[in-house]
Amino acid sequence: MIRNLFSVETDFQHGEVPAVGVLLVQLGTPTAPTAKAVRPYLRQFLSDPRVIELSRPFWWLILNLFVLTFRPRASAKLYANIWTDEGSPLLVISQRIAKAIGRRLGERIGTPTRVALSMTYGEPSIPKVLKALHAQGCRRVLVFPMFSHYSSSSTGAAFDGVMKEFMTWRRVPELRTIHQYHDDPGYIRALAASVRDFWSREGEPELLVTSYHGIPKRYFLNGDPYHCQCHKTTRLLAEELGLSEDRYLVTFQSLFGREEWLQPYTDITLEALGRKGVRSVDVICPGFSVDCLETIDEIDRENREVFLEAGGQQFRYIPCLNDQDDHIDLLVDLIERNLAGWVETVDDWDEERAASDANQSRCLADAMAAKPVLPDAGLSTSDSEDTEKDD
Repeated sequence: MIRNLFSVETDFQHGEVPAVGVLLVQLGTPTAPTAKAVRPYLRQFLSDPRVIELSRPFWWLILNLFVLTFRPRASAKLYANIWTDEGSPLLVISQRIAKAIGRRLGERIGTPTRVALSMTYGEPSIPKVLKALHAQGCRRVLVFPMFSHYSSSSTGAAFDGVMKEFMTWRRVPELRTIHQYHDDPGYIRALAASVRDFWSREGEPELLVTSYHGIPKRYFLNGDPYHCQCHKTTRLLAEELGLSEDRYLVTFQSLFGREEWLQPYTDITLEALGRKGVRSVDVICPGFSVDCLETIDEIDRENREVFLEAGGQQFRYIPCLNDQDDHIDLLVDLIERNLAGWVETVDDWDEERAASDANQSRCLADAMAAKPVLPDAGLSTSDSEDTEKDD
């Protein structure tokens, strides 16, 4: 019995002008701040072995009997705290970033280029967006997880989502990936500029706290480079700002489960600072490209309360880079560098030449299709006849 193991594609055309796709990937968000919407999102997220590295049967029981029974309702209340009229901040701001990148690339690149946003978990899903890029003629794809620091549980999971989808395709596109950009000079300058702008308006604090999303310490000990990259970003940021070592800290937030995660923990650190008499802190989250639940609610609400209740007097959160111009500049620069050899600039791109080349290829393919198919590969009709006479 014959069956198709891979996708059946009937849209192949000789002589097409191929486009280049840029797939932006964020972690994900539920579609609404309700338990009903949060539950499938959490199920997909927490079922990923990249996120929870435990025995599958053991974790399945915990997830389905305990976590998904209670956590969706609690998480929905937190999402409701940050939800806007437009929707999830992560999705809304990321969509603005994607549109801005598309406009910038359109001004600089002549080769047909499509920019699309996807989510590792939730919607718009990676499979759906990849199919849309394919339908738009993208035969080359640059995958850009919007995580400045590599972690198996974020960047690695995004790559898994892409590869898993391509495993079902018959015609897999050429592929490139952006791995991380934690020490890119443009990234460090953009972070420093956001801090300087904030301090020029509000004044400087006693201490700058850089808070990163945590991962289990076990992941780091098993080879994940995330911890080291976070420390390097903070060091480079401090050097750019001219801060001495006693003016800044690195901490980790968003713990889940009972095992040890990367330390020091953000909330415990802020509580200790308040009790020690530190009066003012500013917190920035360099590992997040866009403000989301973990920055808006966890940092700017929960951890603010922790610091102030411990005796601190002033807590300020410095927003993510979001869709500000220098952030878009950085992202576009990273994309252009990684598209080298795939695209031509507006000045170099000749649309008429590309159309002419495509038409010539189409004509040659049509002419070949009009010729009879010979039974013996590599032999002309006369060669075949001579061979038969010799025999």
